[in-house]
Amino acid sequence: MPLQMTPEELQTFIAQVFPQIKDDFVIEELEEMRIKVRLKVRDDHLRPGGTVSGPSMFGLADVSVYFAIMAMVGPKALAVTTSSSLDFMRKPVANADLIAECRLLKLGKVLAVGDVLMFSDGDDQPVARASMTYSIPQR
Repeated sequence: MPLQMTPEELQTFIAQVFPQIKDDFVIEELEEMRIKVRLKVRDDHLRPGGTVSGPSMFGLADVSVYFAIMAMVGPKALAVTTSSSLDFMRKPVANADLIAECRLLKLGKVLAVGDVLMFSDGDDQPVARASMTYSIPQR
């Protein structure tokens, strides 16, 4: 299945349906069943000690899978997370953006499963790994 949306179309779509997060995430790479997304880390993403908080890391994983699905099926704002698992593997680098590398493992008619590795910008060791399942509205 070819891509249904470009990075620019995805960013415009997100600005329309989720304006509260439009400035947090940047799509850095997009190809079929894969996406790379940057969380532009700000003070409100940090926990004491200056590292990115768990909720912010979950948000990055969740948004990455959502973006990957939208890129493949087109704008379906009502796709929702039905299951998630997040493993924290090491402490993120303080005051660094986080980068998510997401791949869709399954893209069916009603369910999608994605796997996400998250890295501190400039570090090649993953800080977290997430698995997400989404329910997709009828196409």
